[in-house]
Formats: sequence, structure tokens, C-alpha cells
Amino acid sequence: MTYGKDRRFFDLVNELSSGQLFVRQLDENTRPGMIRLDSNENPFGPSPLALEAMRAALEHSSFYPDDESTSLRHKLAKLHEVPAEQVQVTAGSTQMLSLLCQTLLGPGLNAVTSERSFVVYGMAVRAAGAQLIEAPMRGDGVNLTAVLDLINEHTRLVFLANPNNPTGTLLDATTIDKFVADIAGHVTVVLDEAYGEFASYFAERRKTQYSPSLSYVRRGQNVVVLKTFSKVHGLAGLRIGYGLGPAELMKYCAGLRNTFSVSSMAQGAALAAMDDRTHIQRTLINNAEQSEILGAGLSELGFRVVPTWANFMYCNVGQEASALAETLREQNISVRPLERWGAPGCVRVSIGTPQQNQALLHALQFMRAKVPNVQVVGE
Repeated sequence: MTYGKDRRFFDLVNELSSGQLFVRQLDENTRPGMIRLDSNENPFGPSPLALEAMRAALEHSSFYPDDESTSLRHKLAKLHEVPAEQVQVTAGSTQMLSLLCQTLLGPGLNAVTSERSFVVYGMAVRAAGAQLIEAPMRGDGVNLTAVLDLINEHTRLVFLANPNNPTGTLLDATTIDKFVADIAGHVTVVLDEAYGEFASYFAERRKTQYSPSLSYVRRGQNVVVLKTFSKVHGLAGLRIGYGLGPAELMKYCAGLRNTFSVSSMAQGAALAAMDDRTHIQRTLINNAEQSEILGAGLSELGFRVVPTWANFMYCNVGQEASALAETLREQNISVRPLERWGAPGCVRVSIGTPQQNQALLHALQFMRAKVPNVQVVGE
């Protein structure tokens, strides 16, 4: 590669620098008393069963972990009713994204996704030397017609976050079915369901169907489904997720995965977390109930709030989002401004505990009372 002629190297450096800024912001958010509503973490933390499993794993930390995550892979295969060969456990679902890009992409090829979607898609695609093409949205939702129109002979991957991050919007089962049926045979569809448990719970309450994604995997279609233990299970700090897809593709990805990339502690915690239905149900119930309370409170303050299918709210704040986020940070509350997503007037707010959500609403009310003429009405 000749870096003087090829800008991809410098583009990647810029993205990594931006990522380092993101990490520094996370470090700042760990200060005592900070209410973290910026990264969609589980406000209740890991389950007691997962914590017990982590403590047990410490006694064996002198040994390397099972590189194949055998017990966890087989348990996940049983849960999702697929062969174990169709499951690949990775250091977070972001590692699975990178492995897919390394396997299927390269110079001259591209991947397609929606604008205002998960920022790691672009980083993983460009790190593989390929191009990311973003389709315009329809309102706040992913426009699958626009995505289809951008697919060409050089496309190898389509990334669809469902629910979408950061807008929290959903592609329903009928819409996904039609899209997968219309997709060209040389393209692999990646359905990123990091927030799938929340969407499934909302769908049950709202009398609709969430996603038929696993049916494609079981039929051996050219679809990969991404899942994570970071969200509903509360294991974000352990970095563990997985992908489900065609056995041959999973095998290729496994060949590129770093050896021993998933720790014994992460594997043990994930195994235990799957069994703690009480913790999972508590998280889902709190999220559904608090989404209504928080959404109503933010709307009363003049923000335009998009109905969510995930564990966060997407809000148009009608002003520079970074300034609003900085003022909140001074009050020990962190939310995510969305300039990097192409939405400079918007923030993403994780749904916390009742106490955390009320603290946020009180802080915003105080800000409005202190500066009564500030414009906070969304479009």
C-alpha cells in the first residue's frame, strides 16, 4: 500500500482518534456519582448468578480459556435451535463484525447500511479496505428500498441494526422477510440484534412480531444474526457476544479470530447469565415501564422523542446536542450527543432506573428554569 496515494490509512487513523476520544469520554463518566445514560448499559448490572460465576472463574485464571467456547456455543445452539457449527462466540458482537468484514470484504468491494446507524460498521468496513455506502433514512426509520437500490455487483455485506442504534426504530417481520427474499445471492445480510431482547418484549406487549431472523439461519440462508451479552445481561465490560450464520462462513471467521480472545470469566458469566430469568425479566419490565415515563417527561420538556424498541430514547433537542450533553455532565449525568451519527441536534438517552431517569428529568427542568428562553423544541 502506498499511503501517499491511498487515503484509507489516514481515514482509519482519524476514525481511531475519534474512537480514542470516545474512550476518554467513557473514562470521565466513571467518576464517582456519575449517572451513565450514554452507553445503553444495564442499569442493574450483571445478574447475581453471573457474578458468582465470575468469582469462581478467578480461581482458574492461571489457565488459558477454552478457545472454542465449547460449553457456551452448545448452550446457545440449543437455545436457538441450530447446530453448534452455526454459532461463533466472539469478544463482543463488534469482533464478529470485524471478522465478517475481514472474511468477505477487501479493496474494490463495499458494504451497504443505513445512515444514522451503528458507527462501528464504518470502522470495520474501512479497516478491511472496503467502502461503506449509507442509504438515506425515511424519517427516523431505516429505508430498505433505498438500501436495496444501493446494492451493486461489488456489494458483499448489508448491515441492518434492528432495532436501529441510535434511533431505536424497528423493521418488522414482514418487512425483513421481503427484504431478505429480494436480496442478491452474492450479498450476506447481517441482522444486528444487540437490542433484540428488548424489542421482543415490546413486540409482545404491542401485539406484533419482532424478527424472523433465526428462521433464515436454520434454513441455511445467506444471513448472519448478531447477538450480545452486553445489554440485557449486563456484561458489557466482559466483551462477549456471538454470531449465528452459515456454518462455512462461521468456520472462515473462526480462522481469523484471535486465539483466546474470549476470557474464561466472560464465558462463565455468559453461561450463568442465560439462566437468570429473574434478572432478565426485571431488566425488561423496568425498561418497558420507564420508557413510557421517561418518554413522556422528555416530551413535556419540549423534546421530540422517537418511540423506542430498545433500551434508549432518541431525542431531537432543538439545539446543539454537545452543549446540552456537556451541561448535563457538569451535573454528573451523561447522555450521548449524536454529531458522529449525522444528527447534531439529537441525543441518545439510555433508559435507567426510576431514580436515574428522574434525576435526568429534574436536571433538564432546572436547566430550562435557569435559562427560560433557551430553545429546546424539536423539529
